[in-house]
Amino acid sequence: MPTISNRGLKMPSSPIRKLNPLADAAKKRGTKVYHLNIGQPDIATPKSAMDAVRTSSFETLSYSPSAGIESYRNKLSKYYAKNDISVSPSQIIVTVGGSEAISFGFMSCLDPGDEVLIPEPFYANYNGFATTTQVTVKPVTSSIENNYALPDFAQFEENIGPKTQAILICNPSNPTGYLYSKEELEQLKDLCKKHDLFLFADEAYREFCYIGEHFSALQLEDMDEHVILMDTISKRYSACGARIGALVTRNEQILEIALKFAQARLSPPTFAQILEEAAVDLPETYFTKMQAKYKSRRDLLVSELQAMDGVECPLPLGAFYAMAKLPVDDSEKFCQWLLNDFSFDGATVMLAPATGFYATPGLGKQEVRLAYVLNEEEIKKAMTCLKEALKQYPDKL
Repeated sequence: MPTISNRGLKMPSSPIRKLNPLADAAKKRGTKVYHLNIGQPDIATPKSAMDAVRTSSFETLSYSPSAGIESYRNKLSKYYAKNDISVSPSQIIVTVGGSEAISFGFMSCLDPGDEVLIPEPFYANYNGFATTTQVTVKPVTSSIENNYALPDFAQFEENIGPKTQAILICNPSNPTGYLYSKEELEQLKDLCKKHDLFLFADEAYREFCYIGEHFSALQLEDMDEHVILMDTISKRYSACGARIGALVTRNEQILEIALKFAQARLSPPTFAQILEEAAVDLPETYFTKMQAKYKSRRDLLVSELQAMDGVECPLPLGAFYAMAKLPVDDSEKFCQWLLNDFSFDGATVMLAPATGFYATPGLGKQEVRLAYVLNEEEIKKAMTCLKEALKQYPDKL
């Protein structure tokens, strides 16, 4: 048999999706599964955006420009302006989801073997993007004990070496819900300027801030050559399947290089750009209502978790995830047990074990990530299941 690539062998499984076969088997046995493992909102995609796709008409569905449809990039520029982010349409490259924006950023700014510093726990797929681009992740660890706040900057300094080329943050954070302040971003700016580093900013959850205002990395002054913004519509407009994102930067050289990668993959999907172009016209009340709904879900989920014996769960300030520490020996074993061996009133709950959100071996073994993307009635039922499961679990601490 031909030899499989080392890159393929090193590619990590998704902690969010790898237990899906167990969930499917549970459903075939007739068990209701409450999916708190994945950030798939249950809120309907806006009708006006869907209608724009339904009513579009083409004689030929042709390639779009590699950087994205111009009228859509014009709309995006206005969207960012409303968020106090000044960028021209030419400084935006439309990507196939936020995932491609992150990959383009890695490939445009880092060579194989270069290092990117990331506060952990972090979005699990960063490990996958690093593997595919042969970039090395150097974690800077945060802790549940201080609500997963940004690590001390001395920790960043200790990890900066000759191969370090960038720092990557997700703001607000997936998986912790931590919201970076303007002051923290200013400190990251000083670090990037001092060591001549790129600052990658994944801002997929910009609209989901429950305390204070979101401050974008692109609002930092004198950082035009350093900041690479990675964005996506998946959560903003509840359109995960559209697979539309954006790489945004004022660094003209990076834009030129990233466009070469965009040309190599030809073009982003046309219908999804039509959907997003219509979605940008939604009134601000759309986000106000959605934010209020997620805040209510957050409050319910966290209050239920904090009331359980032996469970720790900081209050997330943004996004729609919570990290919880459970009184179990191994969260991955526990998550498997939930799907294989447990049900309560004909139901169980699916969680994401947290080890996959860390790069440091051994961390996260008692932690799980929960996505509060279900309605409040289902969240309440899921928490009842989890409470009962923790009572029954044989390896409870």
